[in-house]
Amino acid sequence: MYAVFRSGGKQYRAAKGDVLRVEKLDAEEGATVKFDEVLLVGEGNDIKVGHPILSGSTVSGKVVRQGKSKKVPVVKFKRRQNYLRQGSHRQFFTEVEITDISGGSAKKAAPKKDAAADDKPAAKKATKKKAAKKPAAKKAAAKKTTKKPAAKKKAAKKTAAKKDD
Repeated sequence: MYAVFRSGGKQYRAAKGDVLRVEKLDAEEGATVKFDEVLLVGEGNDIKVGHPILSGSTVSGKVVRQGKSKKVPVVKFKRRQNYLRQGSHRQFFTEVEITDISGGSAKKAAPKKDAAADDKPAAKKATKKKAAKKPAAKKAAAKKTTKKPAAKKKAAKKTAAKKDD
């Protein structure tokens, strides 16, 4: 069984026994943590997708360690401006070992209907549309034969009258 949950503005896919590096959590090493914002729970073909989250489902984990990631260089530079600032950054993280995934009920966006019920209204709608399109096509053909394009008239040139002083 696996789950997709959200923590620290990021989404993680986890299964039981996985060790993940998530954004820093306020928890001591050895403490248990619960993630309530579960977006998806699945096992094989049985997948529950939340809309946007699954209610009542949680992902539990145990904090393995707290730490800092590798040093990343940060450079601010503007050419021809005599501007260069160099620094570095180390992001804090928490390593969590997933101990349990409990699947809840999904809030469904739209209820499913029977396939037979869907086919009948679709067939009726199609026949109505076809019936409406046929007379329109005949009218359009009749209009094309009766109407002729109007000849364009040239605009008369206006001459300016000269004033006598």
